[in-house]
Amino acid sequence: MNRIRSLAVPLAVTLAAGGLTALAAGTAQAADVNVIRNGGFESGLADWTCTSGSGAVVSSPVFAGAAALRATPAGQDNAQCSQSVKVKPNSTYTLSEQVNGSYVYLGATGTGTQDVSTWTPGTGGGFQKLSTTFTTGANTTQVTVWTHGWYGQPGYVVDEFSVFGPDGGGGTDPAPTVPGAPAGTAVSGQSSGGLTLSWNAVSGATGYYVYQDGVRVQTVTGASAQITGLAASTSYSFQVSAYNAAGEGAKSAAVTGTTTGGGGGNPNPSVPKHALTGYWQNFNNGATVQKISDVSAQYDIIAVSFADATSTPGAIAFNLDSAGLGGYTVAQFKADIAAKKAAGKSVILSIGGEKGTISVADPASANNLANSAYALMREYGFSGIDIDLENGLNPTYMTQALRSLATKAGSSFVLTMAPQTIDMQSAQGGYFKTALAVKDILTVVNMQYYNSGAMLGCDGKVYSQGSVDFLTALACIQLEGGLDPSQVGIGVPASPSGAGSGYVAPTVVNNALDCLARGTGCGSFKPSKTYPGLRGAMTWSTNWDAKAGSAWSNAVGPKVHGLP
Repeated sequence: MNRIRSLAVPLAVTLAAGGLTALAAGTAQAADVNVIRNGGFESGLADWTCTSGSGAVVSSPVFAGAAALRATPAGQDNAQCSQSVKVKPNSTYTLSEQVNGSYVYLGATGTGTQDVSTWTPGTGGGFQKLSTTFTTGANTTQVTVWTHGWYGQPGYVVDEFSVFGPDGGGGTDPAPTVPGAPAGTAVSGQSSGGLTLSWNAVSGATGYYVYQDGVRVQTVTGASAQITGLAASTSYSFQVSAYNAAGEGAKSAAVTGTTTGGGGGNPNPSVPKHALTGYWQNFNNGATVQKISDVSAQYDIIAVSFADATSTPGAIAFNLDSAGLGGYTVAQFKADIAAKKAAGKSVILSIGGEKGTISVADPASANNLANSAYALMREYGFSGIDIDLENGLNPTYMTQALRSLATKAGSSFVLTMAPQTIDMQSAQGGYFKTALAVKDILTVVNMQYYNSGAMLGCDGKVYSQGSVDFLTALACIQLEGGLDPSQVGIGVPASPSGAGSGYVAPTVVNNALDCLARGTGCGSFKPSKTYPGLRGAMTWSTNWDAKAGSAWSNAVGPKVHGLP
């Protein structure tokens, strides 16, 4: 029976987490357990307390499962989320979490010995593990564990929080059971070579298997999948199952998807030598509500804001806010895009904003971005995409995604970027690296010269926003740092309501354009040469411009189109 009846002599053994923690005088203690509750945030914020409502559960990015914690510092709040756990006295615990973002801290207080903490200044766009250990005092039965960001920094994401050590009597999360069959399976986004499959998330699932005509073809962590490599005008049957550590559940009901016919389509017009870019808002925030057809003819590139993140890492979707836009239908939206393209305009989809925060940090997520973006281009008629991520990006995998998308889209693909000023201070930054890595397919970088602190110009001097020098001296960094003049544009708010700070009158923008392209209209900074090929200018947004009577586009548009 291989059962040990007795031990002849006392024996003490210590093994790593997951094994025996002690074996003394013939008595074995239980293995270490994870004493945290809801460490994967699959149950929302249950068992957690976050300061000032700073925390929320998100479906992307996640390290494992279907959820993670995102918390955002604001003012004097560092966005701390904490939980009290029951522990045993005189015991050692390993505290760890997977983090994504800048300036993330992890620690424990009330240990009864020495409180501990650790931190990372940034993860470079992907997840990394933070870990430390603490030892409880002789009378300690409860410890508070926590994580937080830092003042004035962007939000951070945490997943798979754990505290391994002896069970203090609080128990652990229950063992998983086999998840049920997904419901709500549906097909959308059909193109000649692919489609989008989506379903309702299943409680307790850590991932999903996708079956095409009975054969497993994909494994995903979110509740959607991009199916590519299909034949045109062909029907396929799909099923989805959920799985976790307990095993795979039953398959969903089958759903049929049919690809569209090959060929045809509305070709993309070319972007003019000097172009005006405007962001169009797919929401109502007090600016003028517009249809795409309402956008001023001064704009050559219209960036639809914004794509939505999905539960699949890297993948995006687009959901027209028909209700918020006064009943604007998807059919009319598509027709308006086609009409703008027929008039020589480019309508692209911007990735960013509140709902568009994505993480492209590995080959799989890069492939997901390329496939989902291409599917949306085919479905709506978008000419390309705009990268407006304010949470940083991984240049290696973003480059992979953009090159893959450009290959699918063809030579008329339009690619723009809208980095913050801090992102373009050095060619070693992730945004700048990406721009240079895709220079051969890049249309324009319209840096945001607003909501910014003082920054260095290319002459090494510090300039404050709101002046012609701020625009010209910072543009000079890109112009001398490797980008072609045709890939550089000046991004500013259309009105004081368009941004928290950094608005400048259209005359200041026009002076900056003249300074860079002609050497006239400069302030104290004057570039060492002129850049007549400068692409133009951008504004946030066409809606705020319309709210102000189109004063910005009516002034800056003719200046851009009249550049040499």
